[in-house]
Amino acid sequence: MLTAAAALVAVAALAPLLQLTVRAVGGDFAASLANLWRPRTGELLINTISLTATVSVACLLLGLAIAWAVTRVALPGRALWWTAVCLPLAVPSFVAAFAFKATWPTVHGFWPLVLVLTLSLTPYVTAPVMGALALADHSQVEVARTLGVPPATAVFRVLGPQVLPAALAGALLVALYTLADFGAPAMLRFETMTTGIYAQFTGGLDRSLSATSALVLAALALLCISGERRARSRTARGERSVSTARPPLIRATRTRIIAAALVGISVLAAVAFPVGALIVRSFSAERFGSTPVDLLGAGLTSLAIGLATATIATLAALPVAYLAARFRGRLTSAIEAAAFVGHALPGLVVAIALVALSLQFTPGAYQTLTILIVAYVILFVPKAIGSARTAISQVPLPIEDVAQSLGRSSLKTWWSVTFPLSLPGTAVGFLLVALSVMKELPATLMLRPIGVDTLATELWSKTSIGAYGAAAPVGILLIIVGVVPAWLVARSVRRAM
Repeated sequence: MLTAAAALVAVAALAPLLQLTVRAVGGDFAASLANLWRPRTGELLINTISLTATVSVACLLLGLAIAWAVTRVALPGRALWWTAVCLPLAVPSFVAAFAFKATWPTVHGFWPLVLVLTLSLTPYVTAPVMGALALADHSQVEVARTLGVPPATAVFRVLGPQVLPAALAGALLVALYTLADFGAPAMLRFETMTTGIYAQFTGGLDRSLSATSALVLAALALLCISGERRARSRTARGERSVSTARPPLIRATRTRIIAAALVGISVLAAVAFPVGALIVRSFSAERFGSTPVDLLGAGLTSLAIGLATATIATLAALPVAYLAARFRGRLTSAIEAAAFVGHALPGLVVAIALVALSLQFTPGAYQTLTILIVAYVILFVPKAIGSARTAISQVPLPIEDVAQSLGRSSLKTWWSVTFPLSLPGTAVGFLLVALSVMKELPATLMLRPIGVDTLATELWSKTSIGAYGAAAPVGILLIIVGVVPAWLVARSVRRAM
């Protein structure tokens, strides 16, 4: 029964990808190939790959430098720096792009977008590298230096292999986010696959073109997530063999000044600037401004949909998480991997697939809250699975064995023993799903019922008509929402340190 429930979740998560594949292969295959070979598709693909590669490399280099600065340099108030470097996660990329656009309305294109995404996404590299540096065996660096190896070379040769898997895993997550991002490229007017697919879907009569392009985007995303999982598995294998001895911190005055300047400027540009720009812009009253009732309505709608999605996603995640935590094997790994497909699929891809599925099987469900919540669950159930799996794996098996030896069934043991002990970690996943839903933009734009506005769509509608002052308070609320997951990441980093 447990395996059947977990398999059902996996099949549901695979449904969008299967739908797009069947539509591309089972329909007019020649037409699909013609769509792929259009010059316009090639242009969007080149733009997307160029943007993804540039942002990933920039985040990799900046993330490594920041992680080294806050872990190896004796900065004053180091605990505050550890939290500060995670705060950019609180600023959604489309909110950061809006703050940039509201300050310099005429600036747009590739490099401004690279700057915005790099500042927003660098913590995806910084956080895992900080953890890897905390667990790395630094004693070998001192051994290399006693043999006459220059300090920089010793660090590169000794710590590089220990830190690189975590850094690459973070960079691949950056690539995945960049591939899927829609709001920031749209606001800064740089055309990518996501903006092209959205234009094809909303402006064209033939939606097979958008479905074919979505499948290409999904293939790129799956390639990134496959690389990320391999890098993460290498990191996990490496962590079991390293020393946790803490090396002496670097106290050279010049190094401390450079490190503080690097981290401080990065955090100011990624967090303080967007917040300050939105606060300043919010004072420019406009006739398109949202009333407090509008903001309250959008906020409550976002909260209600987020809580409903988080409840369903958590319930769906529990059988997969328990299976993955307690019964390892090929079947379990396949189910878990299938359930995580939503983590690799951009919101636009899931939305396009669900539009086709709903129109084909349940036409009345199109543009209803039901289909919107289904899309959210597919996209964000991996967050719930990951948190619940970790929490369940930390519950000692002997406790369950004792409960069952006293005559309790497996289900009663789960309800009375395992679930209460794993509840704190499961609740973190619930919270992450709810907050992710409140900030999601592309799938919401395509699937929301008419007249239903969330905070993300409220900001989008205001910026679409150039009402930057009216959109600023919404952006501030979205940043406030993002503080919670940023704080959770910072807390996990502090524990690792």
